Amino acid sequence: MAKPADNEPEAPIVRAKARYVRVAPRKARLVANQIRGMQVDQARTLLAFSSRGAARDLARLLDSAAANAEANHELVADDLRITDVRVDEGPTLKRWRARARGRATRIDKKTSHLSVALTPTTDA
Repeated sequence: MAKPADNEPEAPIVRAKARYVRVAPRKARLVANQIRGMQVDQARTLLAFSSRGAARDLARLLDSAAANAEANHELVADDLRITDVRVDEGPTLKRWRARARGRATRIDKKTSHLSVALTPTTDA
């Protein structure tokens, strides 16, 4: 990666996080892999028409990151690119379900920590 010149400022990286989201990390990574490296407007379109449940959570996180860029860094949301999307595993909620003959089976309800990083495009 080339370093910027001394008089040229470095492009800001805008981040947003969503923690303890009730979606399995394995399912959320399927959607995250689709939008990695995309322009923000293209990713919003893909997430709006995705049938996956995690797409709604990632769309809200992407909108939050774009709003952070506009409010805190005076950037235009449509000129941003997704540089990093991470889906990490959160704590697992352990629940019990009744089974036959007086037994019980454990049900694991997984959670995820989602994070998105945006940067301005380098189209000059």
